[in-house]
Amino acid sequence: MPRLDAFLEPFIESMARQEQYDHASTYVKGLLSDLEQKNVESIAYRFGQERLGLQKFIGISDWDDELLRMVLAEQVGQQLGEQEGIISFDPSGFKKSGKNSVGTKRQWLGRFGKVDNGQVAVYLGYVSSKEHALVDTRLYLSKEWADDKKRRKQAGVPEEIRYKTRHQLSLQMLDEKGSLLPHSWITGDDEMGRPYWFRRALDKRNEQYLLAIPSNTLIRDMDAEPPAYKGVGQPPKRPWQRVDKWIKSLHENEWTTIDVRDGAKGPLEVQIVKRRVAARTNQRRQAPQETRVVTRYRNRDEKSATETDYHLSNAPYDTTLEEFARVAKGTPSD
Repeated sequence: MPRLDAFLEPFIESMARQEQYDHASTYVKGLLSDLEQKNVESIAYRFGQERLGLQKFIGISDWDDELLRMVLAEQVGQQLGEQEGIISFDPSGFKKSGKNSVGTKRQWLGRFGKVDNGQVAVYLGYVSSKEHALVDTRLYLSKEWADDKKRRKQAGVPEEIRYKTRHQLSLQMLDEKGSLLPHSWITGDDEMGRPYWFRRALDKRNEQYLLAIPSNTLIRDMDAEPPAYKGVGQPPKRPWQRVDKWIKSLHENEWTTIDVRDGAKGPLEVQIVKRRVAARTNQRRQAPQETRVVTRYRNRDEKSATETDYHLSNAPYDTTLEEFARVAKGTPSD
């Protein structure tokens, strides 16, 4: 308990009143206790308190959780921070049985691979050779929810909260916490890497990214020879290709094999290839040149790849394949 009290101190010292301070301590201890049902009522009774005070603190008491998350970001940056660190964004959904919790609706829940009733949040994680940690989160509020005044009032959504895409929420967290977390890379899954405007927004912030992209992303291979000019009209451009179709045209000797770490089934190998490419924007235009990085993973004793990931990056083309592999899998540096 003394260690827990010392841990809690910098987080809850911002509480305006002593009773808030006490309730915060009680609630966290309850979450870490041996209670089977860790709701407010059970936690209050576990520590010999009336439930109403703790319910008020959790439900309607006025305290700023952003201050607590800022303390967390500062601690992670100070204790785990390294210049080669990685900031990673990941939207994640969780099921809900009702419809009144903030943001709950039928929507895509990536964790479960289907549309279901639930909430979605975007998480900011940090990875270094020392450790990894979740640092911040934003609950996604769909346009339907954001425009529904009745539901907003019933759920207590503050007036200043407006509709933001998951990418906008990620940029908001980056702008607020990025300077506290030493890093060289921004990563994210294929939902994060899909829109060109998000990659462009990171580039304008001088952030180096390696973002996954969907397998049907259209690209032009700038290292490939363009079609022969027939002397009539404009010179032909390199064709648009889906990345998953392009990958099948590669010869096996074009892949480089790298050991990255031990996996659950033994040593894990990454086979990796990179190319200069230009992706197509939503306006069907050619985006500025990026580096396409494709990674295939397999256990050393298995012949076939267990997973293939496609990425785009604004990193210099001479970035080593080993560095791309490390970042793609969030592998700590030596």
